[in-house]
Amino acid sequence: MATPSKNGTITAINGIKVGHATNEKARTGCTVILCESGAVAGVDVRGSAPGTRETDAIRPGGLVEKVHAVLLTGGSAFGLDAAGGVMQFLEERGVGFPAGPVRVPIVPSAVIFDLGVGDPQVRPDREMGYRACVNSTNDQVPMGQIGAGTGATVGKGPGLQPSNGGVGSACHALKSGLIVGAIVVVNAVGNIVDPETGKIVAGAKHPETGEFVDIVKRLSQQVALNPDFIGGERDPFQPVNTNTTIGVVGTNAALSPTEITKVAQIAHNGLARTIRPVHTMSDGDTIFALSIGTQDTPVNIVGVIAAEVMAEAVCRAVKHRMVRDR
Repeated sequence: MATPSKNGTITAINGIKVGHATNEKARTGCTVILCESGAVAGVDVRGSAPGTRETDAIRPGGLVEKVHAVLLTGGSAFGLDAAGGVMQFLEERGVGFPAGPVRVPIVPSAVIFDLGVGDPQVRPDREMGYRACVNSTNDQVPMGQIGAGTGATVGKGPGLQPSNGGVGSACHALKSGLIVGAIVVVNAVGNIVDPETGKIVAGAKHPETGEFVDIVKRLSQQVALNPDFIGGERDPFQPVNTNTTIGVVGTNAALSPTEITKVAQIAHNGLARTIRPVHTMSDGDTIFALSIGTQDTPVNIVGVIAAEVMAEAVCRAVKHRMVRDR
């Protein structure tokens, strides 16, 4: 049976540090997950509008099996520039894949679209990526609208008011010593549902009543009232391409590239349990997975727990922001 760790976040895993860099005025930022000693990595992309970097390099069968950091960032595709700062930070410390006279840090990255929330001309850049690394610690991860989640929103659709999204993290441990953690940036088109109660805890609100609107039910009603709605040019999730939930699951289990990629795939179940709808054409949902340790554990066990902690992290991302608003 898995239980929450004392730390309660992904940094409970030895060898993983997390740092945020935030621009509150422009409402954007980035978050780095550092694993300087290297971690076997995998990735799974389920959304249809992703913004990523170095995802092909870490697929099973590739030359590179280990990464040295993962960058989660705002700024849409512009925000990928922040990876340069992460690489600089690591190179200065002699960390990277040996390539002749240099070491090349491997930093897979993924972005959310937050340009419509704050100042669209201000995006995470090289300096911000470097600063996130400087800020990294193995302390409990700060959550809410911070780092890459600063401008995140959830629950979007025509005529509806979205809620704040953000960064969330969770971690479970087994008596055997196995630890599985997750960190996620929640910027979904869908609502966030507590899997324990089935109730919406953040998402689309009616502009007049302020009550949560069930996006899936609303879409079904639109189709029922207008059969021609399907196949039409109108997209019920407008504005499109302004979403995406991105995250990382980590474990101290010793897994192969193929196994850790499977963990990334199973972890998407955590998104499916908490985000409705999810993995749409308007999302770029991407989950990375990191194996950094020596625990001998079957991949199925790691994957099942990964889905659980990912679901918990999603809920924490929006609940922490709600607490701060009070």
